[in-house]
Amino acid sequence: MKQTIIDRYEITDDNKIVIDVSIKSIQHLYHNFDKTAPYYRKELDEAFVDYLTECVREIGKYPFIVRISLGKMPNETLMDRVRRSVNSYYIYLKEIEIRSMKRMLRRFVFLFVTGLILLILAILATRRLALHESVVAEVFAQGLTIAAWVSLWEALVNIFLEWRPHRETIRLYDRIIAARVIFRHLVQ
Repeated sequence: MKQTIIDRYEITDDNKIVIDVSIKSIQHLYHNFDKTAPYYRKELDEAFVDYLTECVREIGKYPFIVRISLGKMPNETLMDRVRRSVNSYYIYLKEIEIRSMKRMLRRFVFLFVTGLILLILAILATRRLALHESVVAEVFAQGLTIAAWVSLWEALVNIFLEWRPHRETIRLYDRIIAARVIFRHLVQ
């Protein structure tokens, strides 16, 4: 029988995949350098973020929940703080991706406009040079044409090839933000 990636995960009664995170204590979800910060502002541990993100990427479009298994159950207030913390951290990551996309869009516009201007200059230079047969002028006109196409090419590659991975990452973060985080006592 062929196994799928989904077979690696536990599935709830309502057909949601369980992404299980087993830790000794809540503090293991966070970086050590900001111990005095409130939980909702703390930086999540990189290993936890990578694990959660890759699990969600791996399961694709299947609905899921995040289950944090602990040796000692925290009180409800602490569990709510952790839920808000995970939520706010992924909102933060989403905002970073959105900023990156805005920079990419500005770069696209700059390169595209620059390419068009260079192309127009190249066409004008070629028409003027048709009257004069100078090697230097011909090299200049060809150089402008090449620079124009390189700029236009870079702009199009930037927007068509690099845009989609950022959009997919934002959708992934949105799924994690919307996911339910539950806790369970891990019997040792």
